[in-house]
Amino acid sequence: MSKRIVIDPVTRIEGHAKISIFLDDAGNVSDAVFHVVEFRGFEKFCEGRPYDEMPGITPRICGICPVSHLLASAKAGDAIMAVNIPPAADKLRRLMNLGQMVQSHALSFFHLSAPDFLMGWDTPPAQRNVFGLIASNADLARAGIRLRQFGQEIIEILGGKKIHPAWAVPGGVRNPLTKEARRWIKAWLPEVYTTTSAGLELFKKTLETHQREIRIFGDFPSLFMGLVTPDGMWEHHGGKLRFTDGSGNIVADQLDPQKYYEFIGESVQNSSYLKSPYYLPLGLPNGMYRVGPLARLNICKHMGVPKADAELEHFKSFGRGAVTSSFLYHYARLIEILASLEYIERYLDDADLFSADVRAEAGINSRRGVGVSEAPRGTLFHDYTVDANGLLQKVNLIVATGQNNLAMNRTVAQIAKHYVHGKDIPEPMLNRIEHGIRCYDPCLSCSTHAVGQMPLLVRLVAPDGTVLNEVARG
Repeated sequence: MSKRIVIDPVTRIEGHAKISIFLDDAGNVSDAVFHVVEFRGFEKFCEGRPYDEMPGITPRICGICPVSHLLASAKAGDAIMAVNIPPAADKLRRLMNLGQMVQSHALSFFHLSAPDFLMGWDTPPAQRNVFGLIASNADLARAGIRLRQFGQEIIEILGGKKIHPAWAVPGGVRNPLTKEARRWIKAWLPEVYTTTSAGLELFKKTLETHQREIRIFGDFPSLFMGLVTPDGMWEHHGGKLRFTDGSGNIVADQLDPQKYYEFIGESVQNSSYLKSPYYLPLGLPNGMYRVGPLARLNICKHMGVPKADAELEHFKSFGRGAVTSSFLYHYARLIEILASLEYIERYLDDADLFSADVRAEAGINSRRGVGVSEAPRGTLFHDYTVDANGLLQKVNLIVATGQNNLAMNRTVAQIAKHYVHGKDIPEPMLNRIEHGIRCYDPCLSCSTHAVGQMPLLVRLVAPDGTVLNEVARG
């Protein structure tokens, strides 16, 4: 008789989800499904709103990465106005996005994921969390908290507050950087460079003892997608889209993000509210692709800054043409933190950041506008269609977690097939399966995350709905 194991909720991610693991008659895993069980409906309830209100509304989608939605929304407004924003505005938006990269990646690595591989997979869940990390390595935990604070402070300096800043607007931004803020950011840089270097060295040592996890936690060929410059350099807020394959070959390059619908399709499943985008020319399942730090480092030729370029060279040594293990998302995040710090330091010497020319004015010159930016978790699309008065008629949001949905399902199945055998459901095994999802740092609600011990329900269910076994915690 076939059985099903349900992990509900998945812990230490932003939002609520569950995992169903399907067993065959012999008790071996036949398949696994990652379900997102929340529905929020932002696309629908934004209809009828003026397009220029969207940068103030859409950051409320997410309390962890509101900047990502703020910037993508503002860029969609730029496209509706058909304007080129002032150079100062572009650089200021980039500075805020870099701060967002730092704070979000620091949260993911130090707080949500590190307790697993630093404290051990078999550590009791009451200790295997950020509070346990503080108890066992207070200096590291404190440094991670301050690294995240650095990114949040940059967001607050520019946008007026750390969460949901209504600062970027269609046509530019509301205000420039001040000289006093510049001095404050520069004073922080030595400390955050030290923390990032320590994190990199720590994780590289972790990789030496986690060869099994590298092979099992989502290691498979796929496409990768993200933004790059014309010469293939790492990009986070401009450029064009590139797809590469699992061998590192370029499949498509310099694709116009405004026309994403020509090469990205969106499929839906009955088991989840999360859409599953795919590369249209290859269809499903061959069109599965991954986005985010792992993808961005796979598709780019160089980072454009010296310290991160040196780390990128080492990172690429873990693959043959492409780095295909999702466990190495963690390494990619640390490299992107380092690159962000280098770019922040570079921008602080640019006089444009203090210019008062930060906004272009125009009316509605296009009925459709697409804004694309690299969120910490991957490429983010905001697609708005408006009427003659600028009221939204249709809204489509393609978020990073959705684009990773097919890959997350495959990752869960790969880990489960290795660890799940029969009816025994030890907690450390469940944590390994959950960690396969945490590699992607999914943002589901996108506004809540959990620390500490969370309630977890695991059920073995027969095809007729009979509960054969049940394990609960929390």
